[in-house]
Amino acid sequence: MNHQGYTARIEYDERDALFVGRILGIRSIISFHGETVSELRAAFEHAVEDYLAECAAAGISPEKPASGKLLLRIPPELHGRALIAAQASGKSLNQWATEVLREAAETTL
Repeated sequence: MNHQGYTARIEYDERDALFVGRILGIRSIISFHGETVSELRAAFEHAVEDYLAECAAAGISPEKPASGKLLLRIPPELHGRALIAAQASGKSLNQWATEVLREAAETTL
């Protein structure tokens, strides 16, 4: 579930018979729930809007799930092998890594 660049993880709580969600990718713990998908979506959107309003009222910038910049520290051997794999596929290391990360992320979600 996505709203204004924020993503939520949804689970079903059988004991309480409702959907429970949590916004991912930020340090703040923001959760919400609903008995139906439409209630859940409305609660999610309301949670995001509340978070943004609270940040504005406090005069702070809301945390964004990701900036688009990623710094990794990996062993030099792996770095070298990744560089060779990227060059062999005719791509820059950044393009190659983006594709590998995208594929891995899509298979997990």
